[in-house]
Amino acid sequence: MKNYFMTLIGAAVIAAVIPAQAKVSQKTLDNLNAAFQGESNAAHRYEAFAKQAQADGNAYVARLFRAAAKAESIHRESHKQAILALGGKINDFKLDEVKVGTTAENLQAAIKGESYERDTMYPEFLALAKADGAKEAVRTFVYAQKAETEHARLYQAALDNLGKQADVPIYVCKVCGYTTTTLPAKNCPSCREPVSNYELID
Repeated sequence: MKNYFMTLIGAAVIAAVIPAQAKVSQKTLDNLNAAFQGESNAAHRYEAFAKQAQADGNAYVARLFRAAAKAESIHRESHKQAILALGGKINDFKLDEVKVGTTAENLQAAIKGESYERDTMYPEFLALAKADGAKEAVRTFVYAQKAETEHARLYQAALDNLGKQADVPIYVCKVCGYTTTTLPAKNCPSCREPVSNYELID
């Protein structure tokens, strides 16, 4: 009997010290998987767009697409880690077939995709993740949304100046995927990690 009570007391102490893990909704896990698949497809698509831009003689646009592909790959891995951390599993899927057009058409398609993620997809995913208290999901969605906002801006500027774009450097934060043509002075404006985490894209 004494051992029984000691076991109960021990369990109570553990429960008091270690708070129960908030259960994340299946919808947030589904959203993470949708984002994982979306970023996987975006990285794949932008690699193809980069090759077309290079063939068209648009070196800056080719590098911009390569930078965005790098950023989307970072988001993909971040989403994956969040899924696993929250007790979910990675759903199987096949990459979409890429339709490659002219560089201008590819930029227009990229702007459309990034604008949707910035204005609709990630805000909806974030709202639910916050309601769930799913910090891992909130963090990875915020990082992606901030990067997509910058991608859309850079793509629009490239389209507006196609053929006369200055060949400026492009940097990507290896922590959060933030993409910029101006290296921050000290910390990433998105994840606040040191600027030493930035990679110059060739």
